[in-house]
Amino acid sequence: MLKVIICILAGLGAGMGTGFAGMSAAAVISPMLITFLEMDPYMAVGIALASDVLASAVSAVTYKNLDIRNGLIMMISVLCFTTVGSFVASVVPKTTMGNFSVFMTLLLGIKFIVKPVVEPKKRFADATARQKAVRSVICGALVGFVCGFVGAGGGMMMLLVLTSVLGYELKTAVGTSVFIMSATALTGAVSHF
Repeated sequence: MLKVIICILAGLGAGMGTGFAGMSAAAVISPMLITFLEMDPYMAVGIALASDVLASAVSAVTYKNLDIRNGLIMMISVLCFTTVGSFVASVVPKTTMGNFSVFMTLLLGIKFIVKPVVEPKKRFADATARQKAVRSVICGALVGFVCGFVGAGGGMMMLLVLTSVLGYELKTAVGTSVFIMSATALTGAVSHF
């Protein structure tokens, strides 16, 4: 019975987080399964990524503010490095992966609580299309690796990158983030299973 309750709470938290803030459903599910159900971290990550595919896709369809062009550039970079991160996760000790997952989720959550992004920085918003494309590739590689390793769809990290590095306004960042996350989570889930 406890297992069912934990799964329901994880699903509710993940759905609310994805819908309201554009965060990855896996950011809630993976740590809860690892911490409260003592599930194998690699299995918890796979389950979390699989659930993130639909949650992110539904959010992307309902959000109208998307930057498809830069989103696709970042998505390709993220997808490539998600596979690399997933492979690395399969060869490291399970306790390292589980602890890293919980730690990264906590760290990103604290960052958004302490210093939320209200508006984009002007110097990033004025970047050329080429500068934004290069930044998208570099940031996508970093986000993708962590997504594959930790088992998150990357919503909070992508939100941080899109607002702080690429200068997106918050609503566009959320819409673009969930658009990228649906493909990222699918790649991560397939490579985990």
